[in-house]
Amino acid sequence: MAKNHPTKVSAQPHDYLPAAGRDAFLPFYDRFTALLGAGELHRTLIAQAGLADGQRVLEIGCGTGNLTLRAKRAHPGVDVVGSDPDPLALAAAERKARRLAGVRFERGYAQRLPYPDAGFDRVLSALMLHHLDDEAKTEAAAEVRRVLRPGGSLHVVDFHGRPLGGGHGLHGRLAGRLMTSGHFTDHAHHTGEAGGEQDERNVRDERDAGSGDGILRLLDAAGLDSVLVDTRRHRFLGQVSYYRAVRPA
Repeated sequence: MAKNHPTKVSAQPHDYLPAAGRDAFLPFYDRFTALLGAGELHRTLIAQAGLADGQRVLEIGCGTGNLTLRAKRAHPGVDVVGSDPDPLALAAAERKARRLAGVRFERGYAQRLPYPDAGFDRVLSALMLHHLDDEAKTEAAAEVRRVLRPGGSLHVVDFHGRPLGGGHGLHGRLAGRLMTSGHFTDHAHHTGEAGGEQDERNVRDERDAGSGDGILRLLDAAGLDSVLVDTRRHRFLGQVSYYRAVRPA
């Protein structure tokens, strides 16, 4: 399994990147992502997933649960699980899910999912893969294939190239704030290294390996039949791409 390299993002070291980049930013995370237009990405991804009553759906890297909850509310007949290594984000997700049946949040890492083989019809991932180093990406893709039922599918949206951090007005400042927090571009937590030259190299490698055909190669190598569904320029986040990958029957 991939090693988890601690990074000190708050008073305590973590072996994962917190949902908001730093624990202290978590209370503002949902507002930030809403202003940046994450809901638009989530709606599109859910529509592409073709959810139907009776299906079991897993979101990896669910953070505070916005995509998981949107999927459940749009399709009340599905059973949805959100998985994330960040316990504070999961606690926030659980608070939002009160009185909502058929949805739960559990702690887990994408590269070692705590679920049996062939247990899910759909797996969702939104703006998560680019955070993982190459080893963790490879293991996460293998884990997704393992937990998918034959004929089940993974649906991904992620940055195509480097996300935008500038721009003008409130939205540009919010995007820049999230990026400088580490949520969109901080790669040092995967290597345990810091420093300007190393950080720049990590961001460049993350941009190249985590976007475009790199995702297709990653999913194909895991034994999934993958396709680039769409690439769009998001108003505030830059170029994003949507992928579908099916476990062969």
